[in-house]
Amino acid sequence: MNQNQCGRSGLYLSSIGLGTLTWGRDTDSHEAVEMLSHFVDAGGTLVECSASHGDGMAVDVVAEAMASLGRHRVVVAWRGGVRRTGEGAWVGAAGRGDLLRSLDDALARLDTDYVDLWLVEPRDEVPLAETLEAASVAYRSGRARYVGLSRASHWQLAEAVTRGEIGASAPISAVEFPFSLAHAQCASTVAELASRGVGVIAASALAGGVLTGKYRHSTPADSRAASPHLRHMVQPYLTGSSRGVIEAASRAAAGLDRSMGDVALAWVRDHPGVSSALVGPRTVRQLDTLLEHTDPLPAPIRQVLGEVAL
Repeated sequence: MNQNQCGRSGLYLSSIGLGTLTWGRDTDSHEAVEMLSHFVDAGGTLVECSASHGDGMAVDVVAEAMASLGRHRVVVAWRGGVRRTGEGAWVGAAGRGDLLRSLDDALARLDTDYVDLWLVEPRDEVPLAETLEAASVAYRSGRARYVGLSRASHWQLAEAVTRGEIGASAPISAVEFPFSLAHAQCASTVAELASRGVGVIAASALAGGVLTGKYRHSTPADSRAASPHLRHMVQPYLTGSSRGVIEAASRAAAGLDRSMGDVALAWVRDHPGVSSALVGPRTVRQLDTLLEHTDPLPAPIRQVLGEVAL
């Protein structure tokens, strides 16, 4: 698997990243540890996790998996921060105190002194400058070797990158947002960030599994669309313009004698400006299927798929 430079930073990411959304809940720790082992053996390095993944259990599973493989073999991208409400529930947080407290808790549970990349998530109720200052504190202290943003608006991205360029806060090395054949309209944002030396981590590279073709004719009983806590991630892609994209990917896959998932993943993985494409398989078998093919798409096929998707 290729290792891509993330923008113009010194951070390198595997061309495919492993998401941990289901770890500890839908994917048990034994399966997850085996999955990470297969991923690392295939040359993968990037593992993305947040406090909410697996109903809060994923971070402990990641820690267990890293302990068995070695911290040095994994690039940890930690996303966001949390705080506890008066009712005891955990919610997303962007304030300085909440962010740093949440990061320190993650470091303790991961049994590490640092995360390789901290992707903070701006929130409307907190000034962006405060959120970026928290990221800068972690960056300067070494608790986060690189920082970036996730779930940010276009204006927030522009301000954060500009502040990093002029030294008002830590440099933004990466931005994470959904990008796939189902989000092809974001290609202009990918190009703009690349021109400013910022890498893109493409979340939902397979649109919640829809671009594997599994939902073309029915909803498998063991799929995300059938899960009460995951179906909201899939349903937006099952109607409207996504249907045309799915059929185009299916035709391309048939013509190339490749799987739909392979075609859809290759399109986003090799897109200029994308540092890593995130996938979230629930089983080792699903992961191995995604890792099986590494060939790029023929240029004419890439172009036609991009035109259909737009």
